[in-house]
Amino acid sequence: MDFLTLFLIYLCFVLTTVALLCICSGRKEGFLARSVNGASQVLSFIIPTQLQRVTQRALHRLFHTRSCLFVVLHIALQAAVYGEYTWEVFVYCWELQFHLLYLLLPYLLLAGNMGCFILCSWANPGVITKSNHASLVKIYKYDGVLFQKGIVCPTCNMEKPARSKHCSFCDTCVHRFDHHCVWVNNCIGAFNAKYFLLYLFTLTAMAATVAIIAAAFLIQVVLLSNMMRGSYIDDQGQERAVEILFLIQHLFLTFPRIVFMLGFVILLTLVLGAYCCFSLYLALTNQTSNEWFKSRRYGCSHHLTLQPRDRQVVYKNIYSRGIWMNLKEIFKPATVLERKKK
Repeated sequence: MDFLTLFLIYLCFVLTTVALLCICSGRKEGFLARSVNGASQVLSFIIPTQLQRVTQRALHRLFHTRSCLFVVLHIALQAAVYGEYTWEVFVYCWELQFHLLYLLLPYLLLAGNMGCFILCSWANPGVITKSNHASLVKIYKYDGVLFQKGIVCPTCNMEKPARSKHCSFCDTCVHRFDHHCVWVNNCIGAFNAKYFLLYLFTLTAMAATVAIIAAAFLIQVVLLSNMMRGSYIDDQGQERAVEILFLIQHLFLTFPRIVFMLGFVILLTLVLGAYCCFSLYLALTNQTSNEWFKSRRYGCSHHLTLQPRDRQVVYKNIYSRGIWMNLKEIFKPATVLERKKK
């Protein structure tokens, strides 16, 4: 086996390992995580040590330190999609007399998305410092399960306020920590969660709008050409009616970049749409991603109790105060004065 083949096998394994570890997050002792670690140990005897070190450094650089790489990739993907949309889809649709406002909608969404992206990326997510620690520690109560009083962050050397977490990327503790988003190169916390939600929703709307317009253009081309009523000669020389598969192949050969872009933005819409639904669920129930993953270790109950038989802690979300108040807390984070009035 030559070095290139060995490297490709190892690269595929690394990518698979990263994906599986992402799935296994919050389940450090899970069967899948143990299997991945076991396979990694086995392959460590085959893969050269120097290659292992280079890969570990690269993965650590990408997934454990702040980096602008994903921001650049994010901008490059948007530029590629909008470049194709502008130079082909927009021009063709304009010639087919699509409504101008309909064609300009993706650009309006792009402007809003870039604004939310900048605010989310540059805003202070809620970094806990010695000057604001005393006030932030009073905002949320400790639930005794996910967050317990008296836990000191060994890095920041401060007691962790409830709902906070130390971010290994930024090397700081963040108030009402949700997650670290590599796409905006910043933590998502109490003070920029609203910008992140708007950024996510506008990004999903952008992908969906571009997909709808591109699909409408291709459908219009099919209808104007009356292609569905036509026929073609197959490899055996027999005449056949036009089928969906033949139609897709014909459109791909005629408009390859548009069809490829359409497939990409459809996939993006589905993925982002699912994540939007999850983020909206978290907002409506006043949970963070960090709390949701950690709460999966415990059962759910209307009361916070300690079961006498197996001594298993049952978790209850004590921070939810109703849909309206939960949403209000996202767009107007709670302060100490507001908490004292309640």
